[in-house]
Amino acid sequence: MKYHCYLPTENGINELPFNPCEILGFQTLRLAKGKSYAAASGDREILAVVLGGVANVKVGSASFEKVGGRSNVFSGKPHSVYIPAGSDYAITALTNIEVAMPSAPSDLVTDPYVIRPDQVATGTWGAANFSRNFHQILTEVAQPDLPARRLIVGETYTPSGNWSTYPPHRHAHEALPAEARHEEMYYFRVSPADGFGICHMYQDDGFEENFTVRDHGMHMMPSGYHTVVSAPGYTTYYLWFLGGEHRTQGAIDDANVGWVGRTVPMLRQLGH
Repeated sequence: MKYHCYLPTENGINELPFNPCEILGFQTLRLAKGKSYAAASGDREILAVVLGGVANVKVGSASFEKVGGRSNVFSGKPHSVYIPAGSDYAITALTNIEVAMPSAPSDLVTDPYVIRPDQVATGTWGAANFSRNFHQILTEVAQPDLPARRLIVGETYTPSGNWSTYPPHRHAHEALPAEARHEEMYYFRVSPADGFGICHMYQDDGFEENFTVRDHGMHMMPSGYHTVVSAPGYTTYYLWFLGGEHRTQGAIDDANVGWVGRTVPMLRQLGH
């Protein structure tokens, strides 16, 4: 089984060529200025994350004007629109736009809503050469008042030469509070765009996969430990999103390297 791919970059909807996950789905939408796209969410909730550009978004009878603003994922925090299951929606591009659309099955009855940049939590995880910056867009901890059934969504920026999601962790078993069963996907962009990184995923049974991170790459992880590293000179971005039976997160570090995570307080105290 292969767990990575590269998405097409055509105008309109771009689909995953295959999907090993049972819960999570993903599409990207690219529209030229003035163009529109309309669809129905069916039995899935969708978070439309504006990667770049500005659009008007209509969900049922609700209209959200001038959603977006950053030129690309490396130039600020995102605007997003939560589209509930059972909704007709339409997106009209006011500029050239690119939108990421993670989805998951949902029976939640709620109104659509916008997540503004000032609602996106930011910070740094890790320390030294495994520090990385994050945006929490739709999480139970950072946005407890925003309703969702399954989706957990955020963004991570891994600086030149740094490791991310390190120590490697998994969320494969339902054993709260330590671990929650969640699938996860990463959608990558790289700056400058000709750069690369590596995503490493592996299982307790010895299976492992190394994936070359490039623009529009996807790593789809139904289970397993995972970690990312940026090549020197390049910053990697990934939109991360998880889905399971609930939205309470819990992850277990790889026991062989988990000690590295325990050095974070000391490294920060030393200014690293």
